[in-house]
Amino acid sequence: METNINESGIPKRRALGRGLEELFNSEILDYSSVEEKIVNETPKDEITMIDLAELRSNPYQPRKIFDEQALEELANSIKEHGVFQPIIVKRSIKGYEIIAGERRVKASLMAGLTQIPAIVRDFNDEQMMQIALLENLQRENLTAIEEATAYKKLQETLGLTQEELAKRLGKSRSHITNMLGLLTLPDTIQEDISAKKITMGHARVISKLDDYNQQQELVDKVINEGISVRQLEELAKETEIIKTNPQKPRIEREDNEYAYVQEAMSEKLGTKVVIKKNKIEISFVNGNDLNRLLEYMNIEVGR
Repeated sequence: METNINESGIPKRRALGRGLEELFNSEILDYSSVEEKIVNETPKDEITMIDLAELRSNPYQPRKIFDEQALEELANSIKEHGVFQPIIVKRSIKGYEIIAGERRVKASLMAGLTQIPAIVRDFNDEQMMQIALLENLQRENLTAIEEATAYKKLQETLGLTQEELAKRLGKSRSHITNMLGLLTLPDTIQEDISAKKITMGHARVISKLDDYNQQQELVDKVINEGISVRQLEELAKETEIIKTNPQKPRIEREDNEYAYVQEAMSEKLGTKVVIKKNKIEISFVNGNDLNRLLEYMNIEVGR
C-alpha cells in the first residue's frame, strides 16, 4: 500500500529530469551523484510510505550474498532511529521493483517494520541496471565474483571497452582486466572465491592457467596447504602452465622505473595509481570510494 497519492488518486511518480539524464551519460559514472540528485530534487510530499510486502528485488541486483551481521547492525539502527534515507523504486505490474536500497529493505523487515519511505521514479531497464550495479560497486563490499559480474554487465550494456569502463568507474585498467578474468574460471572455483577460500591474488594467478585439472590442483594446494600468492606464482612458473597473452600491452621500464609497482598497487587498491617524480597519486571516484581506500589502508581520519 502506498500512502501518498496525488489528487487523481494515482500514486505520485516522476520521470527523470534532464539533469539526471546528463549524469547517466557523464564521463565518470558516480552513483552517489545520481542518488543525491534524486533525493535533493524530490519534494517531501513525494516521499511515500510503501508496504514492504509490495517490493520486489531489482532483477539487475548483482549482490547474491548479504552480510548477516551488517544487516543486523542496520536493523538495530532502524529500530532506534528509523530509515534515514528513502529507497528508490519503480512501479511494476505487481507492486514495485527496488532500484536502490535493498539492504535497507531487508534490514527493515528484520526490524519488524511493515512500511518504508520511498521515492517512485520511472527508469528504463538500462538505467535500472546502472544504478543497481553502481550502488553496490561504489558502496558495498561485493564478493570478487559479484564485482566481476557487475563489470561485465556494465561493459556489455554500455558497449564499452575495458579501458573505457575503467575510466568511467575511476578504476585501473589492470583491475578491470583481472576481475573479468575471474569469470573464465569454472563455477566450482568461482564458488571458492566467493566463499573466500582463496584470495583475489591467488585467483588472478589461477585464471591464467590453461587446464582445468591444473587449476583445481593449485586451488586445492592453496586451500589445504595455505601457500602464498608468491609461492603459487613460482609453482605455476615451474610447471610452465601460465598461458601467455600476446595482446597484453608491455610496460616499458625506461618510461617509468616504478611501472610494475604502480600496476601492483593499482590492482591491489582497485583504482588508478600513478608513481612519478617520487610522488604517488591515488585516484578515487567520490567520498565513499575514498573511505573504502582509507579503510583498506587502515587509516583513521578524525574530524
